[in-house]
Amino acid sequence: MACCHDPACSSTARPAALDSRKWRRTLWIALAVNAGFFAAEVVAGAAAGSAALQADALDFFGDAANYAISLGVAGMALTWRARAAVAKGGTMLAFALWVLGSMAWHALHGTLPRADVMGVVGIAALIANGGVALMLYRFRTGDANMRSVWICSRNDAIGNASVLLAALGVFGSGTGWPDIIVAAIMGGLGLRGGWQIVSQARVELRSAPVGQTVAAQ
Repeated sequence: MACCHDPACSSTARPAALDSRKWRRTLWIALAVNAGFFAAEVVAGAAAGSAALQADALDFFGDAANYAISLGVAGMALTWRARAAVAKGGTMLAFALWVLGSMAWHALHGTLPRADVMGVVGIAALIANGGVALMLYRFRTGDANMRSVWICSRNDAIGNASVLLAALGVFGSGTGWPDIIVAAIMGGLGLRGGWQIVSQARVELRSAPVGQTVAAQ
């Protein structure tokens, strides 16, 4: 699942080795991979009529946003980092609602997704997330932010596996219900994660003194 479902993910966390070239390079690669697959799964999900693929795209979006925040605002004042988290959480909530709405439409119309497209895209996504997780493995024992980023990619592999199971279920049953069930679970997790991010960021905005900064570790 997306990183926002893990308690280690926080808009206040920042990597101890923020200035490390390897850390930044790895984050840039992870950002590019997740942003690319977000776009690809949105298109593939629409083409295949798969709500599960669209829901999996939500995970990719959440991680891409997390990496972008880590790279772009980690060294700024806590207030700005919290504002960025509010924007991220709000966007995730909106996209999760769209995923659930799409899921409901497919359920009402009895859409039969293309299991072959789901399988191919799911395998490609699993390989991509596996590669990112391997790159981030060296940072798994770092601070909370470093560890959370690795856990994000590891958990996303579970989401990709869920899409593959949905594809097998659609192929075996000849119905779209396996796709609907997986999409409902992942969309619900997206709503929960987005709400958690917004709630925590609002607390930080209320508690952070004006102009507060976080010292580099």
